[in-house]
Amino acid sequence: MSTPSALERPSGVPLGPRLAARLVLLPAVCLSLLPPHRIGTVLQVLRRGAAPATAAQARLARDAVCAVSLRCAGPKGCLPRSLGAALLCRLGGRWPTWCAGASVVPPFTAHAWVEAEGRPVGEDLPDGYYAPLLTVGPAHR
Repeated sequence: MSTPSALERPSGVPLGPRLAARLVLLPAVCLSLLPPHRIGTVLQVLRRGAAPATAAQARLARDAVCAVSLRCAGPKGCLPRSLGAALLCRLGGRWPTWCAGASVVPPFTAHAWVEAEGRPVGEDLPDGYYAPLLTVGPAHR
């Protein structure tokens, strides 16, 4: 027996961010196929010269990526979703903290997310639920 479910896709995302999200979607998916250390290396290069993103900017980027991609909006789309949000912020000259980690309580689950202003963006879980194992934050100027 299957359990009915529906994906929550954000509504009300302006056209500009949605179009920009379509631009970064393919690079984000391609980047998600790389090993973690390579993803970190690529993101460290891309973040250069970017100012830290605010929570509102990171949230808009995350929502835009989810609005244009069912894969990213789904429960197993955390890696391309987080990469897409980071790349979309970078198009605007900003950079959130990109994180990949694991849950701190059983069962083990891996997850990727973006943080801004020291808090996870768009995650419905309490702070500290996931422990970051790999982070790429804004470069210090």
